[in-house]
This record gives sequence, C-alpha cells and structure tokens, in this order.
Amino acid sequence: MTVLTPNSAKKFILDNTALMAPPHVPEILLHLADEAHELWLRTEDDLAEIGLPPPFWAFAWAGGQGLARYIIDNPSTVRGKRVLDFASGSGLVAIAAAKAGAAEVTAADIDPFCTTVIALNTKANEVEARFLGANCIGTDAGWEVILAGDVFYDKPLADQLIPWFAALKARGADILVGDPGRSYLPKTGLEPLAVYEVPVTRALEDAEVKRTTVWRLA
Repeated sequence: MTVLTPNSAKKFILDNTALMAPPHVPEILLHLADEAHELWLRTEDDLAEIGLPPPFWAFAWAGGQGLARYIIDNPSTVRGKRVLDFASGSGLVAIAAAKAGAAEVTAADIDPFCTTVIALNTKANEVEARFLGANCIGTDAGWEVILAGDVFYDKPLADQLIPWFAALKARGADILVGDPGRSYLPKTGLEPLAVYEVPVTRALEDAEVKRTTVWRLA
C-alpha cells in the first residue's frame, strides 16, 4: 500500500482482520486482528512507510472493553443522550453506546483508518455513529456524555485531556473513563463505578487478563 484511499483502507482492513466478538463484550462484533503480534509488527512497518500510526483500531483494548461492558450493563448512562466516544479506535465503545440507546453517538479518532473501520463495524452491528476525524481536544459540541477507553497511556496526551475533561465536567457533562492501570491516569478526582477482569491480547500487553476500572470524573 503506497497511499491511503477509502478503497485501499477497506481492503487492508478486510485482509488483516476477521469479524469476531471481543471476549468481554460478546454482544458486539468487530473487525479485529487474529494473530496479534504478527499483524502488529507487519502492519506497523507497512503503515509507517506511508506515515500512518500503528493499527490500534485492530484490537479491543482492555479499557474499551471494560467501558463498553459497563455501558451495555448500565444503559441509562447514555440512553437518550448525545455521546462522544473519544479516541474511538475500532468504534467498540461507540457501538455499545448506540446499542444502549444513545440519541446520537460521535466516534472521534484522528487515525485515518478509523473512518473506514468504524463504518464497517457499525454496519456489522446494525447501529449508527457519526465519525469525527479531527482533533477534538479542547472543543465542546454539547455532548452530554464523554466516553474514553484506554487513553491515559501517554503523558503529553494525558496533560491535554485532564483540563479538557475538567472543563466539560464543569459545564455538566458526564465523563466516563475505562482504564486498566495505565501510567498517566489521574490519581485524584475519579470515582470508581465498576471493576472487570478483561481478557486481552498477550502479545500486546503484560498479562492475559487486565483488571480494568470504569471511572467517573468526580
């Protein structure tokens, strides 16, 4: 692949993934990498050649699985509300919100592949979500609920997210974060809602099961 187009993105996704259910959220189907380690290394090199990031969208990360599980089990969290799934990746959490009855779901991710993979995944689950490909940090489109799965793995990103989430919370938004103990999760200002033992891809994590907490910004 020398250039990314909608057709080449779709072919790349279909060639390198299979439609399957994440282990902690069997109600949802996603196009996911089966042989994780091989695909990660191979596609990371392929994508780097054309200046694209690693294929985070091809895996159901622990924070997203935990957050999606919570939303499906507690649909009143999003039912009838305008929802943003930040750093959506595969669209797992956005799909969970749509299934739980959200009035409107926006799946935001700056990876160019995500517009295609989220379209494929929402179609597979017979739900709808609007895709936002721009960097939305610092913006406010009136979302009532902001969902963020596995976003505190990087300090520069965390330093941007914390004040943005605080500002959204201050004007009345509900902020929920799924996190399996990433290094830059804030140490204060969070209320635990649920804890899950989430099966993950051993090739990409330091364990086969990650204890994952769903937090609400307090």
